[in-house]
Amino acid sequence: MLRKVLLVTTILTLPLAAQAQTPPTEPVTGVYVGAAGGFNIKTNPSVNNIVSNTPGGLFANTPNANLSTSLGGAAVGTLGYGLGNGLRIEVEGDYRGNSFSNTSAKNRFNNGISTGASGSERLTGPMVNVVYDFNNLIPYVTPYLGVGAGYQWAHLQNFSTTGSGTLAAVAPTITSQSTAGAFAAQGIVGGAFDIAAVPGLALTAEYRIMALTGTRNYNAGLTVNTADGPVSRFGKFQLGHDLNNTFLFGVRYNFGAAPPPPPPAAVVAPAPAPSRSYLVFFDWDKATLTDRARQIIKDAADNSTRVQYTRIEVNGYTDTSGSAAYNQKLSVRRAQAVAAELTKNGVPASSITIQGFGETHLLVATGPNVREPQNRRVEIIIR
Repeated sequence: MLRKVLLVTTILTLPLAAQAQTPPTEPVTGVYVGAAGGFNIKTNPSVNNIVSNTPGGLFANTPNANLSTSLGGAAVGTLGYGLGNGLRIEVEGDYRGNSFSNTSAKNRFNNGISTGASGSERLTGPMVNVVYDFNNLIPYVTPYLGVGAGYQWAHLQNFSTTGSGTLAAVAPTITSQSTAGAFAAQGIVGGAFDIAAVPGLALTAEYRIMALTGTRNYNAGLTVNTADGPVSRFGKFQLGHDLNNTFLFGVRYNFGAAPPPPPPAAVVAPAPAPSRSYLVFFDWDKATLTDRARQIIKDAADNSTRVQYTRIEVNGYTDTSGSAAYNQKLSVRRAQAVAAELTKNGVPASSITIQGFGETHLLVATGPNVREPQNRRVEIIIR
C-alpha cells in the first residue's frame, strides 16, 4: 500500500515540479493558511445490524449488505503554524462527499442479491495534524509527511436501498437522513512548490488516507415485504469499513515568510580623483628657485602624500623673448630644478616625469620677443 501511495504522490508532483521556478530555501515559519480541493475515493462500506425499534424479531433474518460508491469531491481548509525547523502543526476543516449506486447482500440460502441504492454520504469535521517538511531534499519541491486525528460527522443525504422479494429472501428497503459521528485518523503525503514571485505562496499536491473508527449507528425507516403485505418500522442500522482515499490540489500562504533579499547594489567604480596643479614662476632668463617657489614646491610635495596618485608631471615653459631653441632648453632646466626640489621634499623620483615645452602653450598670449612673467613658469600636475 505504501508503495502505491508514494507512486501516486510522485505522479501528482511531477507536473507542478516542472513549472516551479526556484527551489525552496526556507522552512515554513509562523502562521499560514491553506485551501485545497480534489476528489475522494471511498471503499465500499458495509450495512450491518439492521434492527427494528419494535420488538418481536421482524427483521431477524435480514442479512448484512455492502454498498457501492462512486467518485466524489473533497475540500480542505487549514490554519497552521510553522516552527521554522520543518515541523508544522495545523487544524483543518474538511469535506468529502460520495454517492451510493447499489447494494449487494446474500440471503439465508447464500444466494447473492443485488438491489439499488441512492443518496450520498457527506463527511465533515475538524482534524489536528502534525506535519514535517523535508526542506531542500530535492530541487524545486518540498515533500512532507503528516499524521492527523480528529472527529468526523457522517451525514446520509437522501439515503435509500431498495429491497425486493420476501423477508426471508432479502434485506429490507432502508431510507435515512441520519447523521452519526466517529473519531477519525489520517495519514498525509504531499509536496509544496514555492512561487518565487510571491514570497510565502506555494502550490500543494497531496494524498490523504482517512479512516473512521468503529461503526456508526443511523436511524432509518425500514420496509419489508411479508405474506400480508409491506410492513414498515422505524429502526437502526450500522455502517462500517469506511476508508477514504483523498487527492487534493491547493495553495498555501505563509504570513511569516521572509521577503526576498534586495538585489545587490550596482558597484560603481569610484571617480578618479581630480588632478591638482601648482604653478612655480621664474625670473627672466633664470632656472633658479626663489623662496616663494620652494614653498610652493613643498606644498605640492606634502599634498602628494595625502592623496593616491599615479604620476607627477613637471612641465617647464618660457616666454617668447629669445630664440625658440634657447627657450626649449631653458624650459627643461626649469622643470629639472623643480623636480629636484620635489625629490628633496620626499617625492620619489620614479614617480616624476619631466617635460619642457619652450615658448609654446603660453599662459598669457603675446607676440614674439615679449617678456611676460606669467609665461615663465613650471606647472606641477599631480594625477
